[in-house]
Amino acid sequence: MTRIGVVLSGCGVYDGSEIHEAVLTLLALDRKGATVICMAPDIAQAHVINHRTGEESPTESRNVLVESARIARGDIRDIASVAAADIDALVFPGGFGAAKNLCDFAFKGPECSIEPDVQRLVKEMMAARKPIVAVCIAPALLARVMGAEHVPVKLTIGTDADTGHAIETMGGTHVPCPVNDFVVDEEKKVISTPAYMLGQRISEVAAGIDKSIDALFRLLE
Repeated sequence: MTRIGVVLSGCGVYDGSEIHEAVLTLLALDRKGATVICMAPDIAQAHVINHRTGEESPTESRNVLVESARIARGDIRDIASVAAADIDALVFPGGFGAAKNLCDFAFKGPECSIEPDVQRLVKEMMAARKPIVAVCIAPALLARVMGAEHVPVKLTIGTDADTGHAIETMGGTHVPCPVNDFVVDEEKKVISTPAYMLGQRISEVAAGIDKSIDALFRLLE
């Protein structure tokens, strides 16, 4: 059975994984009959956001792995324990957690650094030529890792000019894309879709994610 790793970054769009994107990804993978291995780094979140008010809660502290377990219904692994040999492909749902916890792109832009075990696993997947899917803002993370390895890759975050420019600055090639579609770099085996970078409705986001997972399984054939 196909084993797909899903990297979560907390629970909630403003400081963790975008929950709709994560669940839609898990649903699309389940419909393909995949065995899903959810994972997250065992680190503190960059900060905690009150999702009702949008304001930071400076006295709160949360753990990325513990919060991600909410989405995974408790069935989750520390990413430090996962190697490319354990999985056939890797998927990154979006949400600000991908840009705050898995890396610090939200704070530092193109000069961002990547959480060490996230970087390790992405580089292992690249070396093994195993596919990676990145949703929403997560392509920025891949642009940074692959750019540092001098591996240019085609990616999309939709149509936002500033973020697209940041991806280009990090060594990627940004391709504009509508919410209900995806971009694939066949050579690098990387798929990306804008999701809530553009989406106004969950159905639009679902369309892009479903197409991306379909494309992933074509790469795995």
